[in-house]
Formats: sequence, structure tokens, C-alpha cells
Amino acid sequence: MRAIVIHEAGDLRVEERQTARPGSGEVLVRLSVGGVCGSDLHYYNHGGFGPVRLKEPMILGHEVSGHVTELGEGVEGLAVGDLVAVSPSRPCGHCRYCVEGLRNQCLNMRFYGSAMPFPHIQGAFREELVADAAQCVVANGLSAAEAAMAEPLSVTLHATRRAGEMLGKKVLVTGCGPIGTLAILAARRAGAAEIVATDLAANALAIASSAGADRLINVAEEPDALSAYAEGKGTFDVLYECSGAQPALAAGIAAMRPRGVILQLGLGGDMSVPMMALTSKELELRGSFRFHEEFAVAVSLMRSGLIDVKPLITHTVPLREAETAFEIANDRDQAMKAQIDFS
Repeated sequence: MRAIVIHEAGDLRVEERQTARPGSGEVLVRLSVGGVCGSDLHYYNHGGFGPVRLKEPMILGHEVSGHVTELGEGVEGLAVGDLVAVSPSRPCGHCRYCVEGLRNQCLNMRFYGSAMPFPHIQGAFREELVADAAQCVVANGLSAAEAAMAEPLSVTLHATRRAGEMLGKKVLVTGCGPIGTLAILAARRAGAAEIVATDLAANALAIASSAGADRLINVAEEPDALSAYAEGKGTFDVLYECSGAQPALAAGIAAMRPRGVILQLGLGGDMSVPMMALTSKELELRGSFRFHEEFAVAVSLMRSGLIDVKPLITHTVPLREAETAFEIANDRDQAMKAQIDFS
């Protein structure tokens, strides 16, 4: 089978790999669609992010869907032919954090396409994937492209849970890539009353508008537009910081009202925080990392029509042109979510 392998920054290859057979509790999935994520781009562009660096060739990818082609012994609840969204989250279930219910913080996590541990955890961008049955959520009724969006949607659902009460809140989203735009959808579904979105790219803001943002601010054209929201100690109850850029975090904190909640989702590396404003306004800065049980909820919300991710899927390219998908995903002036067709 063919797989998409990153060797070092800028060195992406489609290579042959061996196909495995499913064991007990596992299924074989013929991949249909894989979405290029921001972390995939970090490996492609920079060979990693922050302290996480590539130390060996690694199959990329963790936003995938496909059809079940073979069931291992003891598998129930799945059938050959089912379209499934495959969660990349594979916690051990036994460490202290798993036992506490914090499975996204598992000490022995096997998350597809991650160079955090060594040897690296190989990813899901391969024509055939053996997965634990527990990772597979039936997505019949969705397109394969929609099903592959379950992973990034789960990220924003987890962040929304971390935010706490959302009903009637005023929300700021800084950075309207796929995660920021999905955060708009998640916040609105949770009851946010007003959502303001900022970005540097007009294309991203246009899609954020279609996702339900009430006001759009192009900070490249209006760098001081958020200052009006800073009056009277601030306006926003919740900030989804999705850019990973220090200026966006600083401007967002200035616009927060006292005792607001800041969710840091952007992974741009370490950055300075305006600590005096954080302290004097009694703000809560909360990290938000991956997800676990939210994955099945994401699929359910899409299947029921409560969240529509189709407007975010802007480009699809065939596997043989995989590098083109990465180049498109790098161009925020034209792309929101670039996906690879494995069928």
C-alpha cells in the first residue's frame, strides 16, 4: 500500500509500506479521505514544532475516514462496508490519568502521526489502516470528507467543554483557520450570544462568516479594531486563541472582561503573556489539548445536521499529488481545509 511519509522539513514522499491484518478487537479500514492538519504542516514546513522534532521518517496524518473492509475477532458494532471516522486518540486506559478520566493526558498515548515520543507514532495517511474497533465511529450518512472532519471538530468541542458555561456569552476567536472556524460552530451550538472573529486573511474571515461569526475583523487592515472592546475593563467572556501568535493573545486579553476564560488552542510555541492584565482582571488561562470522548459527539452532531462542516472543505487532491495538498494548505489566501483522496 502507499503511505505519505515525512523525512525532514520539505521532504515529503509517497512510499510503499506493508499492509497488516487486523487482530482481536481490531478492524481493517480502507482509507477514503485524510485532512491536512496544522501539525502536519509544522512537520512539513519546519520538521516539528517547539521542542518536538522529527528524528526518523514518519507517516503523517490523523484526520481520516474510510470504509471497514475486515473485522478482527470479537469486534461488535461495526460491519464490513461501514463508513467510519477514525479517532487518532489511543490512550492506554491504565495509567493514572486514564484512570482519573483524563484520557487525553494519557502517559502512554499513541496518537497517530506524532513525533512527541521516540520511536515516533506512525500516522494514518496510508491506503489501509489497522485500527482498534474502539477508535472507529460509524459515520454512515455523511460524506467521507465530512467524516474526516470529526478530529478537528473534536478539538474545539473539548475546548468548549473546558470553557464551561457558554450560554449567552460574548466570545472572541483569534485566528480563523480550521480550528478557529470550527470553534465558532462549537461555541454557537453551545449557546454563545455574540461571536467576534479576527484573522489576517480575507478568505478565512469569509468562511468564518459563513460559520456564524457576528463580526469579522481583518487585523491586517484594522490592527487596532479590538481596542474598542477593551474599554470599561473589557467585553468578552470567552477567548478562543487559535492563532498561536503572541500579538493575538495580548490583544485578546486586553479585550477580555474581568473573570473571563481564555482557551489556548494555537500551537505556535512558547510566547509571553501580559501577566499584569491576567492578574488584575482575574482572568483564567486554560490550556486545551486534543480530546477523547468528544470524538463520538462530533460525529453525532454532524450526522444529525446540528453542525455543518462542509463549507470548510475547500480543496481535495488525489493521493498521487499529496504534496500539492500540503502546498495548498500552506496558502491561507486560498485554502481552509485541504484534504487528500485515498480512494
